Amino acid sequence: MMAEALEIDDAVVAWSEPRDVLGERPLVVLLHGRGSHEHDLMQLAPMLLPDAVYASLRAPLPFLGGGGYSWFPPAAPGLPSAEGAEAATRAILAWLDRVAPAGPVAVLGFSQGGALATHLMRFSPERFVAFVNLSGFIVPGVCPADATLPQVRPPMFWGRDLDDPIIPSEATEATEAWLPGHCTLTRRRYSGVGHGISIEEVAEVRDFLAQAFAGR
Repeated sequence: MMAEALEIDDAVVAWSEPRDVLGERPLVVLLHGRGSHEHDLMQLAPMLLPDAVYASLRAPLPFLGGGGYSWFPPAAPGLPSAEGAEAATRAILAWLDRVAPAGPVAVLGFSQGGALATHLMRFSPERFVAFVNLSGFIVPGVCPADATLPQVRPPMFWGRDLDDPIIPSEATEATEAWLPGHCTLTRRRYSGVGHGISIEEVAEVRDFLAQAFAGR
């Protein structure tokens, strides 16, 4: 059964620069984690590519566990429903249709947002030049582009701490098994980061995005 349709609120999207200057410049879409908000990942923008424009979206569901917002209905960490992930994915793609960027687009997400970055690849790989999944996972189920991804192999950066205390091992193991056969994977493992993002990881993401945009 399809989950209730979701929509991204344009009024609360955080932009690194006014939206009307986007033009053909690279766009990086930022997707925060569960219980966070649209201003969280915008802190990364000054450490990434200076010529890109960054748009950080607010997840459309209130997080009932203590404030902030969530992309998926309540579920155990790392184990959302396929229907909930599809509803969030379609909401992001509809927002991108409204923005209609003329230049290349990449997506960077953390935790739930990282899962959605991967889900966007599984729904519409041609819309993006690169995907960044930080401390995220794949959502169980079959998506529209899964069958063609082994031929397309879009670039994906997946970074995580081997001892992440939040994402359960079954979600991580499923991601480890699935990603290599469906994308051109840059896999990085860190220690001492927990469920977070390190300066070293940000630097590697910057280089990854620079290479992806240079190819377009």
